[in-house]
Amino acid sequence: MHSDCINSVWREVKRFVDLTADETCDLWLTAQKVGGRLEYHHKASSLTFTIQDGPQSGQTVPHVHIHILPRKMGDFENNDDVYDAINGKEKELKRKLDLDKERKDRSFEEMTQEADEYRMLFL
Repeated sequence: MHSDCINSVWREVKRFVDLTADETCDLWLTAQKVGGRLEYHHKASSLTFTIQDGPQSGQTVPHVHIHILPRKMGDFENNDDVYDAINGKEKELKRKLDLDKERKDRSFEEMTQEADEYRMLFL
């Protein structure tokens, strides 16, 4: 948590509009830090931050989260095509993942490898 924000207790929140001011501060300061590290790590030149807030916006995972996408010159022919790509991935996820059923997580080895890679960004 950033020192400019008042301590907030972790809780799951379905919609962005339901976050407290402190939680909003924490979320965006965390996104700023993570985004900067991901941009450097992926040798990108820009970032796209998106929030899909509610089912009609394409939100398939029922809690507040930010998509942080490292961007490079020419990664999409038209810049706004990135949103179509996000929506496509969200719809694909929704078809594959029934949130009312238990889902098969990635293997421990896969999660460990990813965590180790990204942990190095924050040392």
